[in-house]
Amino acid sequence: MTERLENTQRDGIEGGARQIKLGAVLTGTGGPGHFNTWLDPEIPGDASIDIHWYIEQARIAEAAKFDLVFIVDSQFITPDSPPHYLNRLEPLTLLSALAVSTRNIGLVATLTTSYNDPFNTARRFASLDLISGGRAGWNVVTSGDAGTAGNFSLDEHYDYDTRYGRALEHVRTAQGLWDSYEDDAFPRDRATGVFLDPSKLHALNHEGEYFRVVGPLNISRSPQGQPVIFQAGDSEQGRDLGAEIGDGIFTHAPSIEAGQAFYADIKGRAAAKGRNPDHVLVLPGISVFVGDTDDEAREIELATQRADGGFEQSLAEFGRSFGWHDFRQYDLDAPFPADVLQYSERSFHTQAKKIVEFAEAGGLTLRQVVETISSPKRTPFVGSPETVADELQRWFDERAVDGYNIHVGHPDQFRRLVDEVLPILRERGVLRRDYEGTTLRENLGLPFVPNRHTVARDAAERAEREALTSEHALEQQVAANA
Repeated sequence: MTERLENTQRDGIEGGARQIKLGAVLTGTGGPGHFNTWLDPEIPGDASIDIHWYIEQARIAEAAKFDLVFIVDSQFITPDSPPHYLNRLEPLTLLSALAVSTRNIGLVATLTTSYNDPFNTARRFASLDLISGGRAGWNVVTSGDAGTAGNFSLDEHYDYDTRYGRALEHVRTAQGLWDSYEDDAFPRDRATGVFLDPSKLHALNHEGEYFRVVGPLNISRSPQGQPVIFQAGDSEQGRDLGAEIGDGIFTHAPSIEAGQAFYADIKGRAAAKGRNPDHVLVLPGISVFVGDTDDEAREIELATQRADGGFEQSLAEFGRSFGWHDFRQYDLDAPFPADVLQYSERSFHTQAKKIVEFAEAGGLTLRQVVETISSPKRTPFVGSPETVADELQRWFDERAVDGYNIHVGHPDQFRRLVDEVLPILRERGVLRRDYEGTTLRENLGLPFVPNRHTVARDAAERAEREALTSEHALEQQVAANA
């Protein structure tokens, strides 16, 4: 640990250069693979629609100086969906309530680019950004649940290329709309009666492959300029999109080696696109189990995983990656079904492909595959408070992560993380003691986004001044030589 602390100090973290970023993922009664979390008597049975539960969790996270709370979303369910998915609040409505119940913590919501239009997206996030004083973040997704198409008057879900083409254009269009007003567009001068400086209002007039949007957006910019953009996707298209538009990347890393590989890949892609890789934060989702000893923590992990899941429920949910194809129709002990990858073509294809390749490589039955995926597994961040703190810092120091999106499951474990693990990291100087600013961008160490029209005007005025200066110098030289 002495060596790690020395490395930390050499990185300049004590001076605020690099610190672990933290998100809290709130899934109420239990998300995928956690069908029985809601049985915990400390979790209200209606937690996923109980605004008071969300406020309580957000305030706990804020007191612990988390950077953000993250609300996941999808718009298609079956009876086999996990409890939280079956009955939950719409994310932006929910976060608007949290905005007036908190002061510093970031508020991040998932919203699909496949089933929204850029104008409404831009307006809703701009509103959340103003309501919260500059704390809004958008997790950009393209929707993996193919059944969502049926809820939006479409016969089938978009193919991969269309989904990601729409996503990039959707985000760029929203960003253009967020620059409709320059920061000083509203003088609100009662003496002169001038409310708006119309020279600082700009229509977008976007005409692209997927969207036509005139603009301008009818809401001013926030203290952080624009909402923070997050992205989650592991396919080639997903990684490219994240490197192109993401300020933060939500991912999954089963090991430090996998985390380092993903980290290097995303940072490299961002740099190749001309971006500062330090402004693209990698935040994998994790679960943490804390005990008085390492052995006790492992027992808690095993007991929790056994209690929260089950084979029959896992089998029912197994088809989600394959467009909710029902695998209960197959013989569990026969070889893994052939030709099922076709059902994932417009769903979670990358994940489904990994499952099929795993089954085929091992010659496994359907039962063996489901058991392997759903059975209890040893995860990295388990142990005594000191052990967990060591591992969280090791992944950070060794450039596998910039921070973590921590799943808030059972309340007792979240309390132990906050009360026993985070103080150790704070004492080492790798976790903040207080918020650096009032906006999400400030607290994540990301720069303010200047208005593109202001930047262009300033550049034009600067070029004009330089031209006049050069002309004046030339006149002086001519006069001196006369």
